[in-house]
Amino acid sequence: MKQVCLLDAPFAAGEAVDRFAAALPQAGGIVSFTGQVRAGDGCEALELLHYAPMTLPGMAALADDALGRWPLDGLLVMHRCGVMLPGETIVLVAAAARHRRDAFLAADFVMDHLKSEAWFWKREKRGDTWHWIEPRAADYSDISRWQ
Repeated sequence: MKQVCLLDAPFAAGEAVDRFAAALPQAGGIVSFTGQVRAGDGCEALELLHYAPMTLPGMAALADDALGRWPLDGLLVMHRCGVMLPGETIVLVAAAARHRRDAFLAADFVMDHLKSEAWFWKREKRGDTWHWIEPRAADYSDISRWQ
């Protein structure tokens, strides 16, 4: 089971994970990661822009890569685009497998790729001014583990 969604409106991550888990009763472990817009440091908003012809196909190809690397029962990838406020969910990755280690590794793999090789341009609004955000050195270091 593979579900990949690109959304321009808020979504309830907990409800999505509950539906995902209910559809996969054979899974022995379900791992999920939810990323949200950080509050503080003067952040007023976060905006994710993307190139539509590449974004969803790229996300689907990433999910296929994860499904090919680990014996998963299912993979769920939900990602927001547009303007988000502090506390709003940006991304949800959930992996279901017979054994927990496969689910952990798959979710980590997908998140590492979304953080550094995704099809999104990110900017943050602070003090009524927008600032572009680039991947950090740690993001590139994280993704290098999977080469």
